[in-house]
Amino acid sequence: MPASATKALRVAVLADSDTRWKWGALTASRVCPGDTEIHLDGYLLRGRATPTARQLREVGVGADSLREVTALEFLRAMDGARGEEPYDVLVLALVGGGVQAMLHGLGHVWRDRAERPVVVTGYVGVVYEKLADGLLLRHGADLVLANSRQDAERFRAVYEGVGADPAAVTEVALPFLGGAAYAGERDPYTVVFAAQPSVPDSRKDRTYLLDRLIRHARLHPGREVLLKLRSKPGEHTTHIEELPYQKLVQRADPPPNFRLVYGHMGDVLDRTDLLVTVSSTAALESLHRRIPTVVLTDLGVREALGNHHFVGSGCLASWDQLDAGHRPVPDPEWVARQGVAADGGYDTAFDEARKRIAALLARPAELPPLAPYYTPATAPGYLPGILARHHLAPDGAPLPGAPAADRPPGPVRQVVRRAARGAYRHGVQRVAPVIRRMGEL
Repeated sequence: MPASATKALRVAVLADSDTRWKWGALTASRVCPGDTEIHLDGYLLRGRATPTARQLREVGVGADSLREVTALEFLRAMDGARGEEPYDVLVLALVGGGVQAMLHGLGHVWRDRAERPVVVTGYVGVVYEKLADGLLLRHGADLVLANSRQDAERFRAVYEGVGADPAAVTEVALPFLGGAAYAGERDPYTVVFAAQPSVPDSRKDRTYLLDRLIRHARLHPGREVLLKLRSKPGEHTTHIEELPYQKLVQRADPPPNFRLVYGHMGDVLDRTDLLVTVSSTAALESLHRRIPTVVLTDLGVREALGNHHFVGSGCLASWDQLDAGHRPVPDPEWVARQGVAADGGYDTAFDEARKRIAALLARPAELPPLAPYYTPATAPGYLPGILARHHLAPDGAPLPGAPAADRPPGPVRQVVRRAARGAYRHGVQRVAPVIRRMGEL
């Protein structure tokens, strides 16, 4: 009898950024069967985007335990989670290469075990780039979650096209949708621009967007115009931010009705009358609440920006149109295909995932070994490099000379890690942009 039938379901979530922690933890609560009580252990993969305490508070998703680990430390924890306290479900909320490394590492750790957790993975938001690459790196999990009907169809087509089993693809929805539906204009009318860490990536384009937002505030002094930021300087999110808007705004002269805001996106949407973005997942959160939503075309409709995903949505518009009072009307068919249940049905969006996990937990025999598409036979020139980044050999075993995973880092190593992370962030945000500008001379 599975552990879930006699006591609380034990779930582990491994995440590598603040956004993926939010997705992973909320996904765990959405997909676990029925009204089962959940014991959630969180693991934060140590790296450039490991969330700070402030970022975790802003995400607002807690756990019964939460600790920072290396890949090898996590694999050791999974190896030790057996006997009276095995995990029932494991959610891998990581970038594609991290998922692939963990699938092979876990396959090695669990090679002699009769039982293992159900392994779940997926995407934190809109999939608008590296579709085949990201999907094949996630292949091998028991469930690969697709956040919409459109994504589910695309995911299965990719797997079938390379001869990989598509059975793991499971349609769900973004786990963080919700909140009160928009009830009409507020006083003051509030415009929110949802910034993104890496889109656009040039100083010229980011300065342009900031200038247009400030101009909108000046043109409409009765409105409150908010620049919603993901992180503070020195913090990293899922993507690297080389030119934080906080630094760019220091050279501007915004009016009194313009200001920067942080915090949970849901709290900001509670007071939003118009959500503006280039291609942030916040647009889907806004559409779910029926808030007027604009995806900007000022910098073009391009794959590099991600706003090409919104072609057909009815939400594409420019700042000139917004300044003149334009309000887009979303296409209901497009919205429905994106997993945005503005007209209801969101509560049932995770039913299929719950059923599949319940069936896997109730199997009379053990789950089969993890079987990723990429192996030393199918991708001998690609897979070893991915695994080596996490100190794993091609068979998933720790590489010789890899950092010890059987003991916690000492005080000296902890200091060195913090210093190295700080140096990396300084290099990304200060040194790299200078070098890039010099190269353009």
